[in-house]
Amino acid sequence: MKDGVRWLTILELFNGILSMKFGKVIGRVVSTQKVESFEGLKLLLVQPMNEKLEPYGDAIVVVDTLQSNVGEIIYYETSKEASRVIEETMNPCDAAIMGIVDNIELRGSK
Repeated sequence: MKDGVRWLTILELFNGILSMKFGKVIGRVVSTQKVESFEGLKLLLVQPMNEKLEPYGDAIVVVDTLQSNVGEIIYYETSKEASRVIEETMNPCDAAIMGIVDNIELRGSK
């Protein structure tokens, strides 16, 4: 604990203390026609990453409300939770960026 704040390691995050999904923005998706609730929002291509920040699985399309850029590490959510980033109650959002990662410190596992 430092300054009253407990910093979590990536392993702790992936072992269930918090459930976060990390990814790297690898591209943009251009769509000239979208459902109304997606109007004005960017769609980005994100490569999911494991606890060692290595790519795993297939890339996914996510809704971006935070102005993320290609090359940034982000954390995202899927399912019902993802749709909550869009103000419209009923929307078809399956994945959305919840935050942009500023810094990651990886520590060796014991």
